[in-house]
Amino acid sequence: MSSTFVQRGAQGYDWYMGRWSRRLAPLFVNFAGIAPHERVLDVGCGTGSLALELALNPTLTAIECVDYEDTFVQALRERASDPRIHAQQGDACALPFRDASFDRALSLLVLHFVSDPLRAAAEMHRILRPGGIAAAATWDLFGGFPRLFWDTVAAIDPSLDARRGPMVLRPTTQPGELAAIFAKAGFVDVEESMLAIRLDFASFDDYWNPLISGQGSLEQLLANLSVTQRELFHSRVRAAYLCNQPDGPRSRAAVAWAVKGRVPEG
Repeated sequence: MSSTFVQRGAQGYDWYMGRWSRRLAPLFVNFAGIAPHERVLDVGCGTGSLALELALNPTLTAIECVDYEDTFVQALRERASDPRIHAQQGDACALPFRDASFDRALSLLVLHFVSDPLRAAAEMHRILRPGGIAAAATWDLFGGFPRLFWDTVAAIDPSLDARRGPMVLRPTTQPGELAAIFAKAGFVDVEESMLAIRLDFASFDDYWNPLISGQGSLEQLLANLSVTQRELFHSRVRAAYLCNQPDGPRSRAAVAWAVKGRVPEG
C-alpha cells in the first residue's frame, strides 16, 4: 500500500490534524460501540487520538495500533502509558495479524488516504472474529475545511482548478461511499452516520500556519510556489478568512461520514 498523506513529523501532524481528530474521537467511539473485554484494533492510529480515547474505557482487554508512518507509531509509544496499548508500523491493506483475532476494528480519518480502501476494509473483515464489528470515518472534504483555501487559490489561478477536485472529492468522503465499500468487503448490517465537530481557530495565523507546515495534501502545491505566489495566496486566503472583519477567532463545522458493519456469523 502507498499512503497519499504527506507528513513531516508527529508534532506537525498534531498541529495540522491531530487537534481535530482528538475532538472527533469520542463521537466516533460512541458510534462504533465498545463492549467489555474486547480486543480492539486501531487501523491507521496516527499519533494516538483514537487509541488514547479507547484507553479511557477500563474494560477493554487490548488496544492494538497500526500505522503506515513509523514516526507516528513512535510518538504514540512515547505518549501511551497504558499497558494495553501496543503500536507497530504496518499496512492497512496487509494487516500483520491472524484471521479472526479481534472483536472490533476501528479506523478514524484514514481510508481516504489509503490507495485501496476496499482492500483495507477486507483486511479489517479478515482479522475480525465472526460477529465482530468494524467502523471507519472519513472527512466530508467537499463541504469541509479545505474549501476556503482551495476555492480561493483556484479563483486566483484557474490552472489549479484541476487540482482542487481531487482534494475535495477524495474516494470514501461522499455520502454512501464508505457504506458501499463495507458491503462489498462482506460486512452485513452496515450503518452510516454523520459526525460533526467545530473547528475553532484563534486567528488567521492559527488557520494558515498549520497549512504550510508540510503536512497533508497541500505540501505538494506549496512546495512548488514562488515567493510571489505564496505571498499572493497568503494575502487572498487571509482576506477570505477575515471577511472584512478584524482578525480573531473563527469557527466552522466539519463533518465526517462514519460507517460500521458486522462480520456474518456461521
